Amino acid sequence: MQEVRFRVFRYDPDKDGRRSYQTYTVPTFKGMTVLQGLLHIKEKIDPTLSIRFSCRMATCGSCGMMINGLPRLACYTLIEELKTRTITVEPLRNFPIIKDLVTDFEEFFTKHRWVKPYLIRLDTYEQEKSNVSYRQSDEELEHYIQFAYCIKCGLCYAACPVTATDKEFLGPQALAQAYRYYADSRDEGGVDRLRPLAEGSRLLRCHFAGSCSKVCPKGVDPALAIQLLRREVLLRT
Repeated sequence: MQEVRFRVFRYDPDKDGRRSYQTYTVPTFKGMTVLQGLLHIKEKIDPTLSIRFSCRMATCGSCGMMINGLPRLACYTLIEELKTRTITVEPLRNFPIIKDLVTDFEEFFTKHRWVKPYLIRLDTYEQEKSNVSYRQSDEELEHYIQFAYCIKCGLCYAACPVTATDKEFLGPQALAQAYRYYADSRDEGGVDRLRPLAEGSRLLRCHFAGSCSKVCPKGVDPALAIQLLRREVLLRT
């Protein structure tokens, strides 16, 4: 059994409100994840450490954090793959900090809701009362399916340089979902979905750094979705 050092960001607004780092020595085993290391700290060493997690299988997106300077899912990041004896864990960037590694996603989900992430149908009665499925061909599904794999972990938001400097910019997650529903053949929102995106810097502020796509744990390409969405906005509004 080997050991690694966890250098963990600490912040408690109910105490002195100071931001600092605390170091813990954690025994490791083959296949151990960063989340398992943090849970060892919380359960065996320091129960005051605050972290957020749920599924432990890269599905819920709850355990996003900065690991050695990059946005990652702690449950999906193997300690041995980091190839270092010191692991620095910090809260996700571009999010307000609640405590230690736990961040506030209120603004993130407000922007997500703003793009109307659901099917818009002209016949609302048919949508709510229908007992049949909306049919789609494989080709129609291909237009948006990869963007439907988003788990709302916030890693793309933390990696985006524009999100860090412009609060009006909706961010890669919300914009990718805007395109996901716009491109869905079952949706009838059409141009009405696009017009609000053309205003200010909500969409057009993106300068295509591509960092959002690089950090996505599910292989979603929000940078591509934003470029496709920009094309539609410029052509149709």
